[in-house]
Amino acid sequence: MKKAVASLFMVFAFFFLLPNMAMANNYPIKVGEKLANGVANAVTGVVEIPKTMMITGRKKGATYGMTAGFFIGIVHTIGRSLTGALDIATFLVPTTPIINPAYVWDDFDRETTYQTWQMR
Repeated sequence: MKKAVASLFMVFAFFFLLPNMAMANNYPIKVGEKLANGVANAVTGVVEIPKTMMITGRKKGATYGMTAGFFIGIVHTIGRSLTGALDIATFLVPTTPIINPAYVWDDFDRETTYQTWQMR
């Protein structure tokens, strides 16, 4: 009886997963991109401090950039590192990056923004 239930469960699992596998033609690529994005953001989050100091200094002056830009950079460092850790923890669900730009070195002259999750 246990073998019959186990084999019946395997058949149901196969038919349940078959349509999902057919539609997931780029699933390994999307999952790999999200994992790489998460690792990169978790490691390079500290680069947000000088980046934000430079951007703020250009907009509002060097003194303001060195003071307020430093503290804003700390906030963005925490945000980038935490979103990177979240991407690592949930890399099996392919979503778009929460943080924009996706990597700290992309568009280095643009301030970091955050958005909601969306499926890829």
